[in-house]
Amino acid sequence: MEQANVQTGELFTLQLPSTPESITQLEALIEEIADKYHVAEDTFANMMTCLNEATINAIIHGNKSDISKKVIINADVDLKRIIWTVTDEGDGFDYNHLADPTAPENLESLTGRGVFIIRHLADQCIFNTKGNELELHFKI
Repeated sequence: MEQANVQTGELFTLQLPSTPESITQLEALIEEIADKYHVAEDTFANMMTCLNEATINAIIHGNKSDISKKVIINADVDLKRIIWTVTDEGDGFDYNHLADPTAPENLESLTGRGVFIIRHLADQCIFNTKGNELELHFKI
């Protein structure tokens, strides 16, 4: 009997306190995975940018910087792709009705570009219905 060609992945998990300093743990995990799976430099840069932005958004906007709340980050990795999930304990938000940061009236705004950047750098970006969980796909 022929054996099925089943790829098995590896799962990485972080539980971060809602403080900006916790980003260093995330960056270390991204570097560890990128080294282990020989992720190309451009994909590594896109992952670092997207995950930093998503995690900062989860800390500040999702968990309102409440250090009693956690941000959960998972990375499901195989030889062809990495699926990152960033979940906060907040109320979520309506990701379908965000202001367009490229609109003339928003060009000088200091905020509001994070989700726009994430959507353009990740291969796929999926929010859960509530808006407190983001799934990011990257081909490697």
